[in-house]
Amino acid sequence: MANMGTFILLAAEAAVHHSEMAEGEGGFGLNLDILETNLINLALLIGILFYFGRKVLTNILNERRINIETEIQGAEARLKEAQIALSKAQEQLTQAQAEAQRIRKAAEENAASAREATLAKAAQDVERLKQTAAADLNTERDRAIAELRQRVSALALQKVESGLRSGIADDVQQTLIDRSIAQVGG
Repeated sequence: MANMGTFILLAAEAAVHHSEMAEGEGGFGLNLDILETNLINLALLIGILFYFGRKVLTNILNERRINIETEIQGAEARLKEAQIALSKAQEQLTQAQAEAQRIRKAAEENAASAREATLAKAAQDVERLKQTAAADLNTERDRAIAELRQRVSALALQKVESGLRSGIADDVQQTLIDRSIAQVGG
């Protein structure tokens, strides 16, 4: 601040000195020395800008610094959130892979047990079908044998009846009766 005041004082004194020189030469006059007048104007302009612009520039730079710090903090917070989300996602991926492995193992075990159960059931069904077929075959055979016995009996009866109708000789009849009595009576 003191430097600025000194600078302005020097600039004002130079301006006064310049105007006294112009009056000493015969009154009001123009200073046509471009270099000297530009330096004074430039010094005044720099002094004014330095005095008033320092506060504005300081405020602008402070605001910019605060904005940059805020953005950095926000970026760091987003980075931390992203890292947390990444670790959670990796943890979930690990859990999902473990769950998939468990499900695959359970499915393989279920498939194996289902295959074994199906094979056991198929073996039981085959055995039952064999037993049913054997039972059906035995039943068919027994029925065929029974039918053959009935036919043989019917044919034997027919033959006996036809033989009886044709007549048995008296001596054969007597022999049959005697045998029957001997077998019964003893």
